[in-house]
Amino acid sequence: MKKITLLILLAFISISCKSKKDIAEKPQIDVTAVKYANIINIDAAKEHVFNLASDEFEGRKTGEEGQKKAAKYLAYHYNTNGIPKYLEKNYFQTIPISGLINERRKSASNNPSENVVAFIEGTEKPEEVIVISSHYDHEGIKNGLVYNGADDNASGTTGVLLVAKAFANAKKDGHGPKRSIMFVNFTGEEQGLLGSKYFVANPILPLKDIVVNLNMDMIGRIGKDRQNDSDYIYVIGADRLSTELHEINEQMNSTYTKLELDYQYNMKSDPNRFYSRSDHYNFAKNGIPIAFYFNGTHKDYHKPTDTPDKILLDLLVKRIKLVFHTAWEIANRDERIVVDVEQEKN
Repeated sequence: MKKITLLILLAFISISCKSKKDIAEKPQIDVTAVKYANIINIDAAKEHVFNLASDEFEGRKTGEEGQKKAAKYLAYHYNTNGIPKYLEKNYFQTIPISGLINERRKSASNNPSENVVAFIEGTEKPEEVIVISSHYDHEGIKNGLVYNGADDNASGTTGVLLVAKAFANAKKDGHGPKRSIMFVNFTGEEQGLLGSKYFVANPILPLKDIVVNLNMDMIGRIGKDRQNDSDYIYVIGADRLSTELHEINEQMNSTYTKLELDYQYNMKSDPNRFYSRSDHYNFAKNGIPIAFYFNGTHKDYHKPTDTPDKILLDLLVKRIKLVFHTAWEIANRDERIVVDVEQEKN
């Protein structure tokens, strides 16, 4: 009887230890992160998308009145949410006309333009900076038709605004990120990534201090290659310079958002070459790890029919939350993510 009791006890201890080991290996849900992720919601997303993609902003063409209105809109919301400017005078990194020269298209604008920059200083490692970005420009007005650019890229710009608000609220409550976070809305992307090109060529902080760039460009719809699916996002470039970045993004998704992460366009053989077609590319060329979040192109891509009523708000919110959780983890982990993949020759 004693022998049987001993065997049962040993079996129980074995099961108990195994359970503890299994639990330890599973990612732990950060309830604080979840609390602030819930600030990213459908009502807030709808407000920004419908405003930025309204006719009032005239398609937000680089250097024109609609783009200027959009820049002021972004600065207003950063200021209202208590997110400080990084630059000395205001939220705008002014780009002169000489910085808006595209070798193929000549001048992209007859007027200067602006990147919009906001900043939350880290509590422990303020010199290490995460850049969260989107482009906010679009095609303007052509033949009397407004190219509203709801998906391209009011959706990603909404993402930056809401992630910024979530981090700002966390900091206000005493849960500020260990590392600093810079929120950048680029101009001139549609003309050849000109805003981000100027940003890295005329850095407002040392490029070596940038830990990672998380870039959102078109995250509010379903792409033409995924017409029968909804709960997905294309992730491009996360493993190109840092395997840690790829692993963190995967872990945050499996823990919180449970999207299907599609790497179809991450293949180096992909003929679309999306890796080099949005603002993150100018960071990657400088050896800075990046992750590009993208829903793929669709029938309204670069057409006046890319309107806000077609944005899938619940899906947009889930995708933005993935970016938030990935940024939260990178901002608060003990060690800076490591660049461990040889930089590609560009």
